[in-house]
Amino acid sequence: MSASAPAFEVLPAIDVREGRVVRLRQGDYAQETRYDDTPLALARRYAAAGARWLHLVDLDAARAGGYTLAPLLELLTAETGLQVQTGGGVRHERDVERLLEAGASRVVVGSLAVREPARVAGWLRRFGPGRITVALDARQDRAGRWQLPTSGWTEDSGTGLEPLLRHYADAGLRHLLCTDIARDGMLSGPNLDLYAWIRTLAPGVRLQASGGIRDRADVAAARAAGCAGAVLGKALLEGRLGLGEVLAADAATGGPPC
Repeated sequence: MSASAPAFEVLPAIDVREGRVVRLRQGDYAQETRYDDTPLALARRYAAAGARWLHLVDLDAARAGGYTLAPLLELLTAETGLQVQTGGGVRHERDVERLLEAGASRVVVGSLAVREPARVAGWLRRFGPGRITVALDARQDRAGRWQLPTSGWTEDSGTGLEPLLRHYADAGLRHLLCTDIARDGMLSGPNLDLYAWIRTLAPGVRLQASGGIRDRADVAAARAAGCAGAVLGKALLEGRLGLGEVLAADAATGGPPC
């Protein structure tokens, strides 16, 4: 393991709908939990706990298109110093430009990455693979195949995870976010088998685990499975997991995943 290799990333998540911090259950907009903190107050708390990254999602735009959180993004980066990975409703090249101009370190592209892979592969070339995170969030069908819903997970794209992942790996993808939708907001643990399989398909991609993470053991297990980062949502919001404890444990481990 090289001492110069990138560190494991812990990314606390803030999902925003109608200006409020929320969490959805399995991506279902009808099963929403709202939290009292404002997005800015929560981001400040995460920064104070030692976070370096934030995962910010525009849930309204994820379904309808048209990212709406640029003013919040500018405020977050200016006031907290956090590096922000953000997306939701990114449909056009100008959307990527706007988010980067507003202070995003990485722009997350989800639905369009499924619908127009050649176009998004072009963005990897134009903006650089370090500035784009492709989100291939998956749901397993009855035959055991991993499919990729779009539009905030509300529409069936008919596209499978494996061929699209191979396409992006060949295009030079660096950052991949993958959520097992069935585990999102369920606190049932990450899908380590899914992540191990993805690592065999695209070993050179930095994979972020998302969905189901409950505690420090789950973060450690994702790291041991070869993930390069973990997105933490509901467990932090409900106080089941302390961000400072996770960051301290990660620092004690020392270095990137092997």
